[in-house]
Amino acid sequence: MLFSIFSPLEQFRCLPLISIGDFLVISNVSLIIFLLSFLVFFLFKNPQKNLYLVPTRFQYVLESFYLVVYNLVDANIGVSGRPFFSYIFTLFLLVVLSNTVGLVPYSFTITSHIIVTFSLAICLFVGSIILSIKIHGQNLASFFLPAGSPFFLSLLLVPIEIVSFLFRPISLSVRLFANMMAGHALLKVIISFAWTMSFLSGGLAIFHLFPLAVIVLLMFLEFGVALIQAYVFTILTCFYINDALHLH
Repeated sequence: MLFSIFSPLEQFRCLPLISIGDFLVISNVSLIIFLLSFLVFFLFKNPQKNLYLVPTRFQYVLESFYLVVYNLVDANIGVSGRPFFSYIFTLFLLVVLSNTVGLVPYSFTITSHIIVTFSLAICLFVGSIILSIKIHGQNLASFFLPAGSPFFLSLLLVPIEIVSFLFRPISLSVRLFANMMAGHALLKVIISFAWTMSFLSGGLAIFHLFPLAVIVLLMFLEFGVALIQAYVFTILTCFYINDALHLH
């Protein structure tokens, strides 16, 4: 009980909601993942059905997201990246929704779990390797050795490039996970502080309005961080696919 009240990490707990038999358990994490995946599918199941010449606010937001991702793909991959646009755009929407839904009270931030972000990153990593092998075959080894490097320098560069390449899914997943977890934990700490101050005796209780004002500002900041982290995740995805296509 004390953990549930005072710990800022309580909001990240994976809680079982429904148990079906002995092996299938639906938790709050799996429920949010299912709902967000269904939402992404529902939004673009038939995109031309409800489009207007003069866009509504909701249509304008979706078109803005579409243009942002399209420009990212066009600028960082080029024409050869257009076959991967659907995957990149879906990934962007999933990360954006996962980050922002966590700001709603009593919801859950699935990107605050390292296993979720690492799963997204490792799928991208393995897929880029398969794509590189399919396109370049044995020439994939040239990715780890810059052209024109002296032999003795290559003995140092190749291990560094290999380690850097293998750490891609770790850095990609930890960056998103750490930002989401740290921001939400900070919000919980300040909210708990404001709640405690509201019970002070006398006129001191009025000072709880200061942390409440800070919370409002932090909510806007966290919303910005949620969008920026989705943008960073997407642009790094473009970089990795571009490396797989062109071995740069």
